[in-house]
Amino acid sequence: MPGFGRILWIVLDSVGIGEMPDAAAYGDQGRDTLGHIARPRPLQLPNLVRLGLANIRPLDHLPAPPTPLGAYGKAATHSPGKDTTIGHWEMAGIWLDRPFPVYPNGFPREILDPFERAIGRKTLGNKPASGTEILKELGEEHLRTGRPIVYTSGDSVFQIAAHEEVIPVAELYRMCEIARSLLVGPHQVGRVIARPFLGTGADDFRRTERRHDYAVRPPRPMLLDVLEERKVPVVGIGKIYDIYDGRGVPESIRTKNNLDGMEKITAALASHPSGLIFANLVDFDMLYGHRKDVEGFARSLEEFDSQLGPLLDRLVPGDLLALTADHGCDPDPAWPSTDHSREYVPLVLYGPGARSGVSLGTRSTQSDLGQTVAENFGDQIPHGTSFLSDLLPG
Repeated sequence: MPGFGRILWIVLDSVGIGEMPDAAAYGDQGRDTLGHIARPRPLQLPNLVRLGLANIRPLDHLPAPPTPLGAYGKAATHSPGKDTTIGHWEMAGIWLDRPFPVYPNGFPREILDPFERAIGRKTLGNKPASGTEILKELGEEHLRTGRPIVYTSGDSVFQIAAHEEVIPVAELYRMCEIARSLLVGPHQVGRVIARPFLGTGADDFRRTERRHDYAVRPPRPMLLDVLEERKVPVVGIGKIYDIYDGRGVPESIRTKNNLDGMEKITAALASHPSGLIFANLVDFDMLYGHRKDVEGFARSLEEFDSQLGPLLDRLVPGDLLALTADHGCDPDPAWPSTDHSREYVPLVLYGPGARSGVSLGTRSTQSDLGQTVAENFGDQIPHGTSFLSDLLPG
């Protein structure tokens, strides 16, 4: 069966579309990322709406077109948990039996003591925190003492922040490698993240672009493994390479922010005529969801939508664009939690030669999108039900 020669898959990090049935078990009953962003004021999302975003479910101030240009639906997360790794792994066909561990009270001494011995330094922090706020709180003490700042979040992460002129980036990376080797068994977090920063004081500390993630190696086989075996060209944009520990991502392009990500995606369309372009846009999550910034989240969505229009014009027959998310991160200040939220993720797909106005319904797993990509390129992954036949012109 003929498929699409090129697929552009963009993950809008944390842009959930309403609570899942088991949300209460995660303390997330009533959380609704897109719903609560759309409620305060009209959102200007003409491109997402004409593709089908507002057809997935009612959203305030966003009337749904009778016949959208794309296919639309939403997907649940089958695996337990609500973090970046779990969502992206499930897209690739990996189901987990248990979530990666989180540390709402900081890391136990059984983790920190061997880590501090191995790096030869004491640490600061050891608590959940915003990456920017903890620099304001502890950055100056770090400058005085040389102690790295260790912190976590609602996600399953062990993060190490260090000033580049106090602890060189190569040394920070070595510390992360040590942490990754120690965080095994029940303490196997999803990611260890190096967070280098610069600045002279609390008012001007800024994280640099030399962040590096150390992920758990995904089990085989998953989508990127089967595409590699099929010799399907794959380029990862943003943190895709890190999430899959580099497997099946022979070409990786770093990004500074969403705007830079969209520019890199546009450039990849010009240089990669076939295969999979797989991108993650993280600003929604990192800058607005965790910081409870509803208006900032809204503006970021509008900026993405304005950049989406020219991108759509660059698609050619044989292309398929897939827009989705990995979890929610409801910024509504009525919710005290800054954690991710257990939500459905949107599915919006469009191609100049694909069928339009197709309802994909509610999918039971994010793996359905990965299975669709796998079938398109002539293979399959362990989980998920493909909806490729719903997209191809009949």
